[in-house]
Amino acid sequence: MPNWKSTLPSMDKRIVINTGPLIALMRMKALEIPGKLDLTFITPEEVRRELDDGASVGYPPVRPVWLSYQRLQSPLPTLVTSVLDAGEAAVIQLAIDEGIAQVCIDELKGRRMARAVGLKVTGALGLLGKAKREGIISEVRPYLDRALQTGIRYHPDLVQRFLEALGE
Repeated sequence: MPNWKSTLPSMDKRIVINTGPLIALMRMKALEIPGKLDLTFITPEEVRRELDDGASVGYPPVRPVWLSYQRLQSPLPTLVTSVLDAGEAAVIQLAIDEGIAQVCIDELKGRRMARAVGLKVTGALGLLGKAKREGIISEVRPYLDRALQTGIRYHPDLVQRFLEALGE
């Protein structure tokens, strides 16, 4: 396994985002919201390919204008890609390569691996919560309801704690 431990800057406004949160935000009709946050979103080419592959088989295209794409500096280790999908592994690797402290991953395995290597992790819900705290949106419940209606699954306890933390 690569040495994914690193010392990362804590005030960095950059965040590396994975496929899952992008699709979740699209299904929630919230894809424009991250572009209004005081963050710079980047994603590896592997995520772009996953999104393009989905579009090629009939899923809606996901190409937000606020997202930039970047090639990895180093190859993905085979051991890591045997545990994570290529997008998650590439998100973590890109964060390490670029010294970016925060990633946006929804999938549990990817979140665990990112935390294990010292990255700060958020997900689609975390971005919506930040948008509410910053006054970009007035409530998250309509977005969360749309997520649940379109088949995105969140544990009921998570949903309850999330809404309570935001005063909804």
